[in-house]
This record gives sequence, structure tokens and C-alpha cells, in this order.
Amino acid sequence: MKPDLFQAPDYYLLDELLTDEHKLVRDSAREWVKREVSPIIEEYAQKAEFPKQIINGLAEIGAFGPYIPEEYGGAGLDQISYGLIMQEIERGDSGVRSTASVQSSLVMYPIWKYGNEEQRMKWLPKLASGEFIGCFGLTEPDFGSNPAGMVTNFKDKGDHYLLNGAKMWISNAPFADIAVVWAKDETGRIHGLVVERGMEGFTTPETHNKWSLRASATGELIFDNVKVPKENLLPNKSGLGAPLGCLDSARYGIAWGAIGAAMDCYDTALRYSKERIQFDKPIGATQLQQKKLAEMITEITKAQLLTWRLGVLRNENKATSAQISMAKRNNVNMAVEIAREARQMLGGMGITGEYSIMRHMMNLESVITYEGTHDIHLLITGMDVTGFAAFK
Repeated sequence: MKPDLFQAPDYYLLDELLTDEHKLVRDSAREWVKREVSPIIEEYAQKAEFPKQIINGLAEIGAFGPYIPEEYGGAGLDQISYGLIMQEIERGDSGVRSTASVQSSLVMYPIWKYGNEEQRMKWLPKLASGEFIGCFGLTEPDFGSNPAGMVTNFKDKGDHYLLNGAKMWISNAPFADIAVVWAKDETGRIHGLVVERGMEGFTTPETHNKWSLRASATGELIFDNVKVPKENLLPNKSGLGAPLGCLDSARYGIAWGAIGAAMDCYDTALRYSKERIQFDKPIGATQLQQKKLAEMITEITKAQLLTWRLGVLRNENKATSAQISMAKRNNVNMAVEIAREARQMLGGMGITGEYSIMRHMMNLESVITYEGTHDIHLLITGMDVTGFAAFK
């Protein structure tokens, strides 16, 4: 088992823009990843299994609902702290970060923002502590980039709702205790409902044979005449804007997380370039390898500045959905390119589990697609600058 020698690059001294609390939160997460994730993650990725034993640790470092107020069990941190935690977790593995992102932004966030006080007190403390794990049901087999087309629906049966439909590509689904599910009422209006494990007709089959996010549990949500208590409907927001508001929070976390994956690939390639001797000198002493490394650190630095500024705007409630889309698209694409270049620098060793790069490469192929594909985020930016929607 190789030691985790990761050293985070900070070419533009961005630490000077962070508060002492930001750095404490980040460093705590970094040390936890080095101690608890790095030593086991290759093994779990190889056997396509989520390491459930890390759930308590994720809760302890504040990865579940970092910005949720303390009265509901959250850490009460700001948006930059949330981003930094996601960066450090994804530096370990995108699948582990997915688990934390879903729990925070797609389950806890809607209950906090769209739920009532009774719902907040019932579920948020247990989600923050890791006692409960949640998932988010929006994507359907036939509706991914067009969520408004969903067919999952519920009917008012007097003392309960009757829910029918299916969701696909759902992180945490196989072992989630609750699911925040988006479905249409009888008028076609989209609402969020909390569906609980054990409700009759609710099943969560696991998705197998993945080449990406192998250390993350993915599954389906199947609703076959599920009776959902009326008190499980989130009352304070409806319409497509409700789930999209959750996605804003999650996409923001992804923008930070992708930097972590890129930094890990860069740091691995930089260290390897100093140790690998070819033609009687380290490969890092050659122009081509220096070009790759120089471009990597340049792109990482640009992404760090982008997300830091976005975090400031989020703290001030000024960030737009389009700004978040730009950061998600840019940073994930940046990480994909860096992973590919770093893999080439390592030659054949780059495809082995002895190094993290190939695992990051495979994971990032999912990250560039989920929660808004690379192309959809491009069109969001295009619509924002031109005023014209070009989605269809």
C-alpha cells in the first residue's frame, strides 16, 4: 500500500484569500482523506463497492450539510468551506464526493429550503450525523437533460398520495434510508416528496457493470403504487425550479470537487516526472513533459480563482445559475484533460491501480455528464449571454 504523499498546489497563493476557519476545515478534510480514503479506495474501486465504513468519518468532517444551520445538526459553515470539503473528498475519489454531494445538496438542501419545521427536525439531524443516508430522484430512463418531461407522478387519495414511476442513475440509491423524489401531481405540477425505505412498492435495485464511479453505489428507484403520507410532501416550493435549485448547490460543489481530482493527477504526474529516468535524465527535465505540467498548473490555478470568486458570490447570495453552470463545465472539463495528460506522462504505469490517475479518468467521465452534461451547460451559458434558448 503506497503512502499518500499528496501536496496541494497553490501557485497563486490562494490560501491568503481564505480565512483561518476555511483552512482548518480544508486541512481536517485533507488529513481524513489521507488517513481513511486513500489507503482503501483502490481496493474498493476494483471490486466495485462503496466503503460504507467511511460514512461516520464523512459526518465527522462536516461533509454532510456543511452549510446547514447548527440547529438542524449541520456545521453552519459558509459556501467556501463547503467547496473546500468537496475539493478534498474528490481528491480522494469522485464517487465518495458524490455520496457527500447528494446527501448535502440534493437531500438536506431541499428539506431545509422547501420543507417545514417538522420535516427539518425529523430528518436533517439524522442526515447530518450519517445515521440516515439519502438520495435524490430526478433523472428518469427517458428523461435526463429534459427533466420537465418526467412521467413519475402521484395522485391524491384523500389520506395519502399514490406514487408511481421510476428514476435512474441515482447515487446512494441501493442503501439510502430516504429519497427526495420529484414527481408530477394530477395537474402536471412538479413537487418533492420524501419516500422512506420500507414503504410498500418502493424498491432500489443496484446498477452493476459500471466502469466509472466504481466505489460509489448507484441504482434505480422504482415506485409501484407507493403510499406516501401527505406530511412527506415538501410544501414550500414546487415547479421545476425546486429541483433545479438543488442542482445549483450540487453543481457548485462539483466545480470545487473537480479541482481536487485535477490536483491529485497533477501532483502524481509531477512527482513521477522527477523520479522516472529515461535517456539518462528525469522525464521532467524534457520540454514536452514540462509543457504538460505547466499547462496543468495553469488550468488548475484558473479554476481555483473561478471557484473562489463563485464562493464569494454564493456567500453574498449573488451567484446565478448560469455562473454555476460555467464553473461546473469549465472545471470538470479541465480535470478530464489533466487526467488524460497525466496518464500519458506515466506511460503504462498510468493505467494501473498503483496510481490514482486512471480511476480519476474513469470517474470524471461520469462527472462531466451528471447534473447537467458538458453540452447542456454550454447551452445554459449561451442562453445567458444571448437571451435565446437553443435547447431544442
